Amino acid sequence: MTTENNEEVTMKDIINEETMVHINSGDVVSGTVLSVNENEVLVNIGYMTDGVIPKEEVSNEKEVVLSDIVKIGDEISVLIMKINNGEGNVLLSKKRADGLKIWDEFQEILDGDKTLEVTVSDIVKGGATAYIEGVRAFIPASQISDAYVENLEDFKGKTLVVKIIELDKENKNIVLSRRVIEKAENEVKRDSLWNQLKKGEKRKGVVTRLAKFGAFVDLGGIDGLIHVSQLSWKRVQEPSEVVSVGDEVEVDVLDFDKEKGRISLGLKGAEGNPWNSITSNYKVGSVVEGTVVKLMDFGAFVQLESGIEGLVHLSEISEERIAKVSDVLKVGEVVKVKIGEINEKDRRISLSIKEAARGNEDFSDYKQEEQGGITLADLLGDKLKNFKFE
Repeated sequence: MTTENNEEVTMKDIINEETMVHINSGDVVSGTVLSVNENEVLVNIGYMTDGVIPKEEVSNEKEVVLSDIVKIGDEISVLIMKINNGEGNVLLSKKRADGLKIWDEFQEILDGDKTLEVTVSDIVKGGATAYIEGVRAFIPASQISDAYVENLEDFKGKTLVVKIIELDKENKNIVLSRRVIEKAENEVKRDSLWNQLKKGEKRKGVVTRLAKFGAFVDLGGIDGLIHVSQLSWKRVQEPSEVVSVGDEVEVDVLDFDKEKGRISLGLKGAEGNPWNSITSNYKVGSVVEGTVVKLMDFGAFVQLESGIEGLVHLSEISEERIAKVSDVLKVGEVVKVKIGEINEKDRRISLSIKEAARGNEDFSDYKQEEQGGITLADLLGDKLKNFKFE
């Protein structure tokens, strides 16, 4: 067969023309890898000329080795960038084709409510970033965990199982969440824990947060509170004096209310309770030294030892009438007090500064007995002989 230009056209040429694909810039087509070198990949896309993928269009990674990504014979998807790259070949891009394909996969994951695994690459303003098949995804700070997060930097480099919560294919935005997964997991844990919880039992947990009034402890999905008064038998001003965030602790379950979601915990325990030996160490009527630790309108609390405090009522501070406790006492002052009463059950001790100031003299043994008792005259003798009674 000949043409008007007397050029011979073979049957092979006719077959090639009939089977050759028609391509346009922007199309995504499939091809077979023919060769791979350091700088480019040659691909047969069924067109009259082969396609070339430059190294920078294979992957977003700069130091990539092309033979680690594609091999001869691989079937890959490529995007047509130019029909003619200036050297007679079609200019192709694998990374751009992958980029278009991955967004369809993202949509399938979102529609199917599936999870995916990512590694946090950077911490940025408002959250963190991660890459999925070269696509940059954002994890807001509020979505990185269902638990309180002290420092986002702790998540850098960590691998997380996440869900897609927002997807904008047109603007190429994808938002991920670890929190939605943890929240569902924690709901199951919480229900189980609430059903197992018992007053008086011991539980292990981890300190998650400190506040002025106490420390929060994660018991395994539910946070309980150790009030500052339950941290130690000694007086505690700040929870940090006893525990730190991240500490593993064994606590007593003092009380809980499932409806309100509250759990009261204690750390001080029965061991080392100074009240266990209170009657052995302190006697009613004895005078001891203590330190003023707190001033109130109605009196002052005096610490006798770590964990043992007693109340000096306003009326027991001085023989003179006083309007304000702070007019007479100050926190940190060491005073002598007389023990008036010990209530072991309620853990209360009544003290008196004015009684201690009178001294330890006790004339109760000198009362005249009904029969043959000793009188004051017997005791004082000649000291009364010149005293006249009217």
